Amino acid sequence: MFIILSAILLISVKAAPVPDELVGEYGDKFEGDMLLTEKQKLAINNAIQSRNGLKNDTLRWPNRTVVYHIEEDDFDDEEIEVILGGLSELSNKSCVEFRAREGNEYAVIIESSANGCFSSVGFSKGDHEDGINQVLNLGKGCIRQGVVIHEMLHTLGFYHMQSTYDRDDFVKIVWENIASGHEHNFEMYKNDTVTDFGVPYDYGSVMHYSEHAFSKNGEKTIIPLQENVKIGQRDALSVSDIEKLNKMYCTDENLARVPLK
Repeated sequence: MFIILSAILLISVKAAPVPDELVGEYGDKFEGDMLLTEKQKLAINNAIQSRNGLKNDTLRWPNRTVVYHIEEDDFDDEEIEVILGGLSELSNKSCVEFRAREGNEYAVIIESSANGCFSSVGFSKGDHEDGINQVLNLGKGCIRQGVVIHEMLHTLGFYHMQSTYDRDDFVKIVWENIASGHEHNFEMYKNDTVTDFGVPYDYGSVMHYSEHAFSKNGEKTIIPLQENVKIGQRDALSVSDIEKLNKMYCTDENLARVPLK
């Protein structure tokens, strides 16, 4: 009996305590939940100092408007309400607008056709000769407003917070605790492919990994260098998230009308 109980306790200790709302983001895509085009992969692989939001203007949604289509057969009414709530939160805190697709126009398709939470990064129509629509997938466990916001920020052009060029000043990456084959998810970008828009590092960003992201043993893979801070929240946009989103998409005139809180 003692041996059995000891084995159970050992298994419990090794189980990575990743918050439920983040589990779906730690899949097999780039950094867990991003679908990159071949051009984006090439830019990242050749990067020499990058940051948190796409710098290339051509990868931003035209006219500050994201055209979307929800595959209604994939979700129930309550889930659709959560998805629309996430889009509403983004539009209420920025000059970005969301519009349902009309006819067969290019759009981000919000679906639940696979496991996990993942999305394309930025407006990627130009990388598809046949105009294939891009995808934002919300699998089982992903229908939470903060997760919807996280994935839609990828769609709008954001990468993860902890990959920014100066992250080593704010967090320690514990490489020995990262599951084999997932080390690349913690690399810093190294050219001007993406930018932080001059906004300081934000532990509270909805785009930050959790402390146990991709852990192989239940131990922390990311340790904040500042005490008493939480990372990996999926509740709502932080003030810095809002500021960066507006700097990416808004003119000074539009920004003046947007509440930054």
